[in-house]
Amino acid sequence: MTTYKELLKQREALEAQINDARQRELSDAITRVRTLIEEFGLTAEDVFPAGRTRTGGSPAKGSKVAAKYRDPATGATWTGRGKAPKWIQGEDRSKFAI
Repeated sequence: MTTYKELLKQREALEAQINDARQRELSDAITRVRTLIEEFGLTAEDVFPAGRTRTGGSPAKGSKVAAKYRDPATGATWTGRGKAPKWIQGEDRSKFAI
């Protein structure tokens, strides 16, 4: 039966092998990609079109939303999302609509 320390040494050796294999495969992949880009004359825009996200075009998380309400006293605005600010809580929101 192997000891805990022996298993740790085996894990370290395996992790080193994994890192080496990953580096080799990444290098090969980058070489293949560069070859294809050169062969077909691709640009970054061809490969990564602007306005597209990884989820297929849905808006990016945290994107800006237009304000829907404005406090006439201070000029503060609120989009209508999240917790309502104190100046609109308990009030008729239609009188603050932009």
